[in-house]
Amino acid sequence: MLYYLFEYLEQQFQFPGATLFGFLTFRAAMAIILSLLISTIYGKRIIRFLQKQQVGETIRDLGLDGQVEKAGTPTMGGIIIILATLIPVLLLARLENIYIILLIVTTIWMGTIGFIDDYIKKFKNDKEGLKGRFKVLGQVGLGIIVGVTLYFHEDVTIKEKLPVEQQKVLLAENPDLPATKLFEAEEKSTKTTIPFVKGNEFDYSSLITWISPDLKKYAWVIFILVSIFIITAVSNGANLTDGIDGLAAGSSAIIVLTLGIFAWVSGNIIFSEYLNIMYIPNVEEITIYIAAFVGALVGFLWYNAYPAQVFMGDTGSLTIGGIIAVIAIAVRKEWLIPVLCGIFLAENLSVVMQVSYFKYTRKKYGEGKRIFKMSPLHHHYQKSGYHESKIVTRFWIIGILLAIISIVTLKIR
Repeated sequence: MLYYLFEYLEQQFQFPGATLFGFLTFRAAMAIILSLLISTIYGKRIIRFLQKQQVGETIRDLGLDGQVEKAGTPTMGGIIIILATLIPVLLLARLENIYIILLIVTTIWMGTIGFIDDYIKKFKNDKEGLKGRFKVLGQVGLGIIVGVTLYFHEDVTIKEKLPVEQQKVLLAENPDLPATKLFEAEEKSTKTTIPFVKGNEFDYSSLITWISPDLKKYAWVIFILVSIFIITAVSNGANLTDGIDGLAAGSSAIIVLTLGIFAWVSGNIIFSEYLNIMYIPNVEEITIYIAAFVGALVGFLWYNAYPAQVFMGDTGSLTIGGIIAVIAIAVRKEWLIPVLCGIFLAENLSVVMQVSYFKYTRKKYGEGKRIFKMSPLHHHYQKSGYHESKIVTRFWIIGILLAIISIVTLKIR
């Protein structure tokens, strides 16, 4: 809203300083500052409100250190993250941008699912919360919305560099040719990026066109199925990671900040040309959303760091996972998720491995055995005697390392 206000003031009155709002970097900086202020200043008020409503976490005794002390800590703190993200975005982003619209829908959609789950747990005294099938249905629904929008919306396009020989001819004829002229428009594309591979591009249509080239027109179905899978996997991974103070929020901030770099370079014609990556027009506006989201996560850590004064609950964890997944898909970096979101992946795999092995050994030997002392993975280390602050810090360090590796893939082919 402020973007449009100052744009109007600049056009009509040449208002001093109004042109600053035309710069992406300025609006991103304002977004992160504003979200930090909202989450830290008003976060305390939200925590007090949750305490008055007696929205305390019920801790099941798992024999872990510090569990007793955490009983009664307010949950549903994900509301802080959601509000601290959406308010700066509504004020500073270009709201007609399809990527911004999609992320706002994602935040509200996943936030609602998480809120319903937390509400059932706390106010209906149902420890199971929202039934798993309804959560999955919500994730699938969002995947369909995202996949359909990113494929069919007219503002979602990809521009790729012209063949090398054609570039040479154009540059020989006009040495001062703008970088934009070295790209060709592609109206609709199911192409994405694969790390560590020469050329680093993969077209989902190739999964079916080997049967018949005529099937390329149905490639959007594959794209939607991939979107559903990514959103479901990442949101569940974030949900499992939210088990000890500060782990999910800190890890997510690292991941989102890295995706912000990808969004910025992918939406910048000069850096796209230099890094030899696909240019995605208008995707750079996501940087505003990411800045606000990072600020909200860091501000939430003010109260969620050990010892936590509030838990994010499913309201926060499902929303975080959904946003990360949608950003990755939008910037065509979803195949980087196993690396970038390695913490989420490890947490997910630890649960799958634990449950599968327990069922297998119980069926074969009559007694279930475990791979880990407890799953998800962070509980295994708690059971091994590590303090949760040390676990969180080391997971963050690993997350930073994975983020650096992900950024390096821009040049390593």
